[in-house]
Parts: sequence; C-alpha cells; structure tokens
Amino acid sequence: MEAQVTTKQKKSIVELFMDGCKDGFYIGVEKILPALLMGAFIVQFLKLTGLVDLLGNLCGPVMGIFGLPGESIVVILSAFFSKGAGAATAFSLYSEGMLTAVQCTILIMPCMLMGTLVGHYARIVLVANTNPKHRLILLLIPIIDSILGMFIMKLILSFMGLL
Repeated sequence: MEAQVTTKQKKSIVELFMDGCKDGFYIGVEKILPALLMGAFIVQFLKLTGLVDLLGNLCGPVMGIFGLPGESIVVILSAFFSKGAGAATAFSLYSEGMLTAVQCTILIMPCMLMGTLVGHYARIVLVANTNPKHRLILLLIPIIDSILGMFIMKLILSFMGLL
C-alpha cells in the first residue's frame, strides 16, 4: 500500500488578507450592525416617549457621582442587552451633544464589564443550572465591577487633567 501524501498549499498574503476582510465584513454585518441599530432604536424610543428626561432627572444624582449626566443611564440600560448597543447608545448621545468624549470614556467601562449581562446570565447561569443561592452574586459581580471601573476611569481621567 502506498501512503497517501496530502500537501496543503500555503495561502499567499493576499489570500490571507482577503479572508480576513471577508471575516471582518461578516462580523460587522452579523454582530456589530444589529447592536448599533438596537442602540439607536433604544435611544430614539426613550427620547420620543420622554423617558430620557425622566430617567435623567431620576438618575442624575447617582450618575453625577461618576461625573456623568443623568441621561447617561440610557447607555447602561442599553449595555445590559448588548455591549455594542451600549457603545452605540453612547455614540448617539455624544453625536447629539448630550455626552462629551470624556463621559463616553467613563461609560465604556460598564459597556465592556457588564455588557450583554442579560444574555450571558440566561445562557450561562441559568442554562448551567448553577446553585440558586449563588445566582444573585453572579448577577451582581459584573455590576460591582462596572461601578469600580467607572470610579477608576474617572480617577485616571482626573489625573490626566481631562475632568
């Protein structure tokens, strides 16, 4: 019997680049674009219903601790559903002049540290059937991390003279 020899041809740098472009395009269309649309939809819905102003007034004192206007709570609410939606919401509020670049920098912390909390909690904690007495702490850890992250980012920005 003859041994079969299979040789894989190496891809050229151009083929690798094109494969990366194709992968990046699909990631953008399948992951990023829906999150951006959801963020824009949430902001517009809350604005049209007047809930941005109501939430801004209610959450103003708490958000002020982080150097943020009350309306920035909308970013955190969006981030609960998707990191991308939180970032898109921050961008939308920035482009409308409701947030500054420094405030968006502070808000990136909850977007990344607790972003997609609802989906992750359902897919990981509930599906894995974790002990019910541990579920609350598993839900609170990302929220606590986000609060600490915003304080640390505010501190860093203060030391840089940006706040």
